[in-house]
Amino acid sequence: MKIRKKSEKEIVTLREGGKILAEALHAAVEEAKLGTKREISTWRLNEIAEKVIYSYGAVPSFLGYPDEDGLGFPASLCISIDVEIVHGVPKKDRILREGELVTLDLGVIHKKLYTDSAWTVIVGKGSPVACKITEVTKRALELGLEQMYPGSTLGNYGNAVDQYVRSKGFVTAKGIGGHGVGYAVHEPPFIPNDGSPGTGLRIEEGMVLALEPLINEKTEMIEQALDGITFKTVDGGLSAQFEHTVAITKDGHKVLTEPE
Repeated sequence: MKIRKKSEKEIVTLREGGKILAEALHAAVEEAKLGTKREISTWRLNEIAEKVIYSYGAVPSFLGYPDEDGLGFPASLCISIDVEIVHGVPKKDRILREGELVTLDLGVIHKKLYTDSAWTVIVGKGSPVACKITEVTKRALELGLEQMYPGSTLGNYGNAVDQYVRSKGFVTAKGIGGHGVGYAVHEPPFIPNDGSPGTGLRIEEGMVLALEPLINEKTEMIEQALDGITFKTVDGGLSAQFEHTVAITKDGHKVLTEPE
């Protein structure tokens, strides 16, 4: 497994792209929060994100991205709702409903370099469990980020995420996780959201990683939906995700997909 590190100059460019991504993603997130008041479709959220990306001369990285069957993903923004975990497909006739748990996952190519980020939001007022899993998933990413520094390991990251999530009564989704990013949508290494301290790949300066806790309400098991693209929980439990692209620096890490 070859990990392709990024130069300081490339990381500066990745941060530029990360700002574009953050603006586009959060424009869609804010609109999703008001979904029931405006009868907004998931496809409209996709259009909102695209408009911001194209206004900067950047390109959405998920649009046309091949799946295992060689077919291109039909949108720029992945939108996964309630039981859906990842890769949900936006649709013109899918109108957001009050209380739904919506995860928006977006990738951007800026000057040939890739960033990736995701955010989970509740449409209007959510149930207690929807509110809790959202906050727990967000906090899990924050705790995982604390393990991102030269000399740490991916096991340290995964352990921090998994132990916290389980302490709150939830579980990490099995078989999916984060990944390297920068020169492509997905690069080595695969980054599981569980692990043992001190094990796994050692983290080094120059690595650029997309960290994404994917947290399920009930069981860690997942399955593919009938569309052949989306993954969902097997038991109808909720799922949430937060994701940032992070560069490992000599002093620790830098989040590249935060807003200004």
